Order: sequence, then C-alpha cells, then structure tokens
Amino acid sequence: MFRRSFLKASAVAGAIALASTLTMSASHAQRATSGNTAERPIRIIMGGYGPPTTSFSVALKQIGDRLEAKFPDQVEVRYVYNIMDLGYLGSDILWLVENGVLTLGYQSSSYLTDRVPELGLADLPFLFSDTESARTAMDGHFGELMAEAIEANMNYRILGYFENGLRHISNRVRPIRSPADLQGISIRVLPSEVMRWTFELFGADPEIMDLTAVITRITEGTIDAQENPLANTVTYGVHNFHRYHSITNHLYLSRPIFLHRQSFDSWPKPIQDEMRAAIIDAIAVQRVTKTQEELDAAKAILDAGGEIIELTPEQLQPFKDAVAPIYEDARSRYSRELLDLVGL
Repeated sequence: MFRRSFLKASAVAGAIALASTLTMSASHAQRATSGNTAERPIRIIMGGYGPPTTSFSVALKQIGDRLEAKFPDQVEVRYVYNIMDLGYLGSDILWLVENGVLTLGYQSSSYLTDRVPELGLADLPFLFSDTESARTAMDGHFGELMAEAIEANMNYRILGYFENGLRHISNRVRPIRSPADLQGISIRVLPSEVMRWTFELFGADPEIMDLTAVITRITEGTIDAQENPLANTVTYGVHNFHRYHSITNHLYLSRPIFLHRQSFDSWPKPIQDEMRAAIIDAIAVQRVTKTQEELDAAKAILDAGGEIIELTPEQLQPFKDAVAPIYEDARSRYSRELLDLVGL
C-alpha cells in the first residue's frame, strides 16, 4: 500500500513538474476573485489520448481557439493531445484532471464505472438501437443524470459528451458472425464489469486492460481481439494486425468532457459561460467529423487488406439473446428513473 501511494504521489509530482516545464501551470484555482486577470491570464490545459488529427483533438482546438479569440488577454490555452506520447496510460487522464495538472480532458465513460456505478447502465450491450437514439439520450435527461452522478463522486465539472460511437469486434483469428465464433478468442475490453460479463456471455475470454497495454499486446500477437469504433481501431493502428472486422454495433459509448472543478469554479462567469457554449458547439462538429472518420476508417481497413463483415439482424439476434442475464440484473440494480429513460 505504501509503495502504491508513493508511486502515485511521485507520478503526480512528475506530471506537475512536466506541466511547469511546458509553461502549463497546474495552479488554475489560484485565480483572484477580484476579476483582475490581465496581469496573469488563466491557463487552460486540455488533454486527450489521440493524435492531433482525431475528431476529439480537433474539437479541443476549436474550443481553445474560441476562448482565446473571445478573451485574448484573459485566457491562454495549451494542449497535450496524446498523453500516451509522454509515457502516461490512457486512464491517467482521469487523475491528471482530477488533480488539476490538466484543466480539461475526456475519457470513455466505462473508465469511470468503478467510482460512478450509475455509468454501468450506459455499458449495457445493445442499449441503443442506433446513433441518433443514443445522442438523444446523452443530450437529454439521461445525460444530465449521468453528469450529476459523476460530479457527485469525482472532482469534475461535466460540460458535455464527445461521441465515441458504436463499437465493433476486430480480431486476427477468424470472421465473427455468431457468438460461437468467439469461443476461445481472447479479447481486450474496457475497465467495466458489464463489458467483461458481456463478452463472457458471448463466449470469448475477456481481459480488462488499458489502451496502452492492449496496443502492445496486439502488436506482439498475445491477444486475439479488441472492440472499438472503426475510427479508433485505425487511429491506434490495430487494423494493421487484425484482418477481420465484424460490424456488431454491440455498444454505444460517450466520452464525458470533464474539467478540474476548482479551476472551472474559480473563473469569472463570462469565461465559464463561453466554455460551456464552446463545448456545445464543438460536440456538434465532433459528431460530424466522427461520422466521416468511420467512413474513412472502413476504407483504410480495406486498403490494408482487412475484411469488414456486416452482420444481418438475424445474425445479431443470438448476441442479443446471450446477454439477457445482464438486463435481468440491470432491472434490479438501477433506479426506476434511469431505467425508464432508456426504455427498460
């Protein structure tokens, strides 16, 4: 226990030192309440875990450009588009923001389920029939309740959700057209017990691991499969190692956009309001960009010699039937209010 605490403390200290070196001070919450920010601009450090070209990174830049244009003397924005380039895990973005090293970040909601149990509902397989119904839920009361639950358990302000999108299965072994095809196949899943259970019911051998670890395992050939939107699969180069890509649409995930609570709460209200508005507009652009990314990714997979297997409704039904126990459990686990919001 002491060793883990020491390593975590060292990591925080190292990150703060790195941020200072890059003129990315972590002391946002020290803003004076007098409103005199001209002498010391508010530094906003936005972080993610993908290249600058992804829809998420482009959205961050759009947010930052808008804030700097609106408040040229009051706001200074910096970016760490991919924290993995600096030796961090994808999951590290959670504590980097929670400790104020980064001001703003995003992460798939599954990464928060151990501290925010309500988010497990969003991990239910086949919860949303299509992208539009998922967007409606996340933009509405369902998304609001998820944000309230996150803020109640973590040191964040939640200002919206990027779209990670519908997820599919890629692997190096064989085409997946039925749960039987997953027998004996090892697959990486996100840190969510619901997702682990889902793939156990499908018949696979799921392993929870961070994105950084699975990229190494896929490169080495020591794990057979993973599940992701096509764009993510291509962004992280998985399509160069996996030939088979089955369009299962088994899960829709969002990426909460979270800000260090003390930093955001210390800002003058006009800057808070502009951040909220900028994020709403950036989400709309990110969704359009994400849709095109999926189309571009499908082409990249085919160009790399991969196969895209489109499953019919009849082929998908056995997958849906297999996860019935998860839905039985959900009806006893989550509040009636939440279940009603997603039609359960």
